[in-house]
Amino acid sequence: MKPATDSDTEPDIEPIYDMVVVSNRLPVDYVGGEGADTQWKASPGGLVTALEPVMRANEGAWVGWAGVADREFAPFEHDGISIVPVPLSEQEIEEYYEGFSNDTLWPLYHDVIAPPSFHREWWEAYVAVNRRFAEAAAAAAAEGAVVWVQDYQLQLVPRMLREARPDLVIGFFNHIPFPAYGIYSQLPWRRQVVEGLLGADVIGFQRAADAGNFSRAVRRLFGYKTRGTVVDVPGDDGAVRHVVARHFPISIDAAAFEELARMPEVQERARAIRRSLGDPDVVMLGVDRLDYTKGIRHRMKAFGELLRDGRLSVEHATLVQVASPSRERVETYRQLRDEIELMVGRLNGDYSTLGHPAITYLHHGYPRQEMAALYLAADVMLVTALRDGMNLVAKEYVASRYDDDGVLLLSEFTGASDELRQAILVNPHDIEGLKDAMVEATKLSKRERARRMRVLRKRVKENDVANWSATFLETLTGVGKIAPGVPDGLRSAVAKLAEAPRLLVALDFDGTLAPIVDRPEDARSTTQARAAIERMSEHEDTRVALVSGRALDSLKEVASPPVAALLSGSHGVELQLDSGGDVTIDLREGELTRLEQLIEIVEQAASAADGAWVERKPAGIALHTRKLGAGAGAALQRSARELVEQELPGLATRSGKNVLEFAVRASDKGEALLRLRQHAGADAVIYVGDDVTDEDAFAVLEGVDVGVKVGQGKSLAAYRLNGPDDVAELLELLADARDAAR
Repeated sequence: MKPATDSDTEPDIEPIYDMVVVSNRLPVDYVGGEGADTQWKASPGGLVTALEPVMRANEGAWVGWAGVADREFAPFEHDGISIVPVPLSEQEIEEYYEGFSNDTLWPLYHDVIAPPSFHREWWEAYVAVNRRFAEAAAAAAAEGAVVWVQDYQLQLVPRMLREARPDLVIGFFNHIPFPAYGIYSQLPWRRQVVEGLLGADVIGFQRAADAGNFSRAVRRLFGYKTRGTVVDVPGDDGAVRHVVARHFPISIDAAAFEELARMPEVQERARAIRRSLGDPDVVMLGVDRLDYTKGIRHRMKAFGELLRDGRLSVEHATLVQVASPSRERVETYRQLRDEIELMVGRLNGDYSTLGHPAITYLHHGYPRQEMAALYLAADVMLVTALRDGMNLVAKEYVASRYDDDGVLLLSEFTGASDELRQAILVNPHDIEGLKDAMVEATKLSKRERARRMRVLRKRVKENDVANWSATFLETLTGVGKIAPGVPDGLRSAVAKLAEAPRLLVALDFDGTLAPIVDRPEDARSTTQARAAIERMSEHEDTRVALVSGRALDSLKEVASPPVAALLSGSHGVELQLDSGGDVTIDLREGELTRLEQLIEIVEQAASAADGAWVERKPAGIALHTRKLGAGAGAALQRSARELVEQELPGLATRSGKNVLEFAVRASDKGEALLRLRQHAGADAVIYVGDDVTDEDAFAVLEGVDVGVKVGQGKSLAAYRLNGPDDVAELLELLADARDAAR
């Protein structure tokens, strides 16, 4: 049932926004008022902080629910962001949000810590509400816009958008875990949810394990081919769409939390908090939503047993537990609150003394300034979640500790544990181990605390929320500033790659090893890159391969490859696996006839445009339009494509940078890389390329393999470099690391 509207007609949404964010809740809260007097206030959070600059730069719109049942609000502007409210009825909130989202998906995705409920009417409400969100986003999005859908409440929206608006670039980020297939398979609507997610171009998860769970679910349910972080999704027209499914760990505005913690009034408030607790030696702190996944009962049980056994005393240590209200209309959460408050009362009754409480329990939320004071007041931060996508509280604590003090005790079942390895990591189900870790945290020396915290802070500051959003959107759109040099993440990946027993270093040539030039025959590798390649070619356990769209004869002429190099030309049609060995290509008689016809058609088309030229290849032909303007080049390519399709239908066609290629024998760089890998017996591969034709090679990378995109443009590669000079630096780093690993 759709809620009643405050007006007689539905508000129109202009499809003018190049960037649309879709989330269950808007970044603003309704304060009061009607019509023109309606008042809103910002509800700042990590997601809003991350996306505000992007939204303003792209004149973006935010689609979401206003938080008020049975009310419909017209679109409006708030603090430079266009807001598009989606109405929900009281019944939809009960069935779509409290029901399917939070009593079906939430417990299921958190490893069934609480049993999920499966109700068909909840599913029907979930479908209906997802469709309403998709329709609102489609109505707001401009032609070719980027739409970024957020979280588990809206998993069907990507496919709905894809069907309604195939022109859109669609991203999805799942803020909670994605379970192993044995758990996920319990969902009666498991296929529909995965189909919904596969409507996106990029699907982001918090942890690599979550992305792996999703890919396994795709294989089990649909049998689609998955290669590393890429899922091949076949379309109705037979074309295959590459969907990226990988982890993009979310973070916080670290600088903002540090700035708060450095404020004199916040520091004074931290001291006042400690005084109010009786000035204990150790303040332990837990900050959570009141949720059964957060392990609040486990930490309280461990703390109570430490007091019982005399390993801690209330004069020495106290626990402050902030448990903000959450989903209080859901029965499971009401029961949890009763259990926690009963436990708090019992422990305080058993162990508190006058002026020294065992547990200070606070069942309400606090503003960020008060949270920063609590973080500064706490000697030990307890994060004992039983399952958590990330847990940003752990990162907030680290960011606030500008004094390099404090200890983070962190559950290994949080996404944050993948990054914050200098925390004391615990299994919260192991109560004895948790107790030992809590005691250990109270006994760490100041020097050890400082050493751990410095490493943690460096990690949180380098990987803040702005970096998270930029990385996701860059993967989704290929647009973003690429800093010169080799980024830290790629340096780390190269160091790990260098440890592989047998390594294949596969490289595109034009635009990767050699700068793009007007005359292809003038292209040459940079001196630094060539030297690094020569060094790596001397290793018996390292094979270097050049993988190019050029014909092999042309590649040999411009690249002067090392004797030991493996060579692939004409997008994999030509392969030379041994120095001076045979080139594998064997066109049949019919293919040779079609090749002659193809050459005649394309050369005739090129003769009509001054500056265009044709490159003949063993199994095809390339029409180069680099010297033409962008408009004239595109027009010539369209004309040539139409002529070829009319006269020789069914030929393999691919577009590159200012080039259109046709081939009578279909092959691509992905197939070539697979053959090269097999021939080299490689345990790991690094592939570096700059063109859209290199995406086929990125798509076959897997495991510890590394893909590097050179320059702008949407890509399946996990890393980017600015140009050939940076490629040369990367190869030099790899050669050094390979030398050191010998």
